[in-house]
Amino acid sequence: MDKKSLFAFEKKVADTFNSAKIKAPVHLHGNNEDQLIEVFKKIKAVDWVFSSWRSHYHCLLKGVPEDILMNDIKNGKSITLMYPDYRVYTSAIVGGIVPIALGTAMAIKNDSKNESVYLFMGEMTSETGAAYEAHKYAVNHDLPITFIIEDNKKSVCTDTYSTWKVDELSLKGKPKVIYYDYQLPWPHAGAGVRVQF
Repeated sequence: MDKKSLFAFEKKVADTFNSAKIKAPVHLHGNNEDQLIEVFKKIKAVDWVFSSWRSHYHCLLKGVPEDILMNDIKNGKSITLMYPDYRVYTSAIVGGIVPIALGTAMAIKNDSKNESVYLFMGEMTSETGAAYEAHKYAVNHDLPITFIIEDNKKSVCTDTYSTWKVDELSLKGKPKVIYYDYQLPWPHAGAGVRVQF
């Protein structure tokens, strides 16, 4: 899927949400199409993708059909999308998907499978104890997992850097970590219009 198609899908979600046709939270992507397309060049069909509540692009790039994804979003599953056939799992709980991704990577290594895990998280999640400990375990045991930190400076309207009094994220530049930052064109949640259901 190309950059233009990704953004067109997300714009459709935004318009649908603003028309009060999605009666559940949505967290939209935007301005990170190039970075994600580059990351997904490495991800194979047999690989696993784990993500947070902002995962529409991840699903599309992993091969989930647009109509299935849109139907699930309309049915209120935008922040908890699960597609076992495509090996995509997401969670609305901050850090909740981290140990699941780590356990999957451990199972892959124990079974000597030729698969990998790609764990997408926001910058605030990357600063949690769960992420730090999972990363340490993954590096020390050389598990087949890559941590992708997507830094949009939103963090549920709380600045990660000032919250933790840091100039740089703890995992940035570490082994098994891909980091990128971007300017999200949407608010943290929703699509910029106050919707009355």
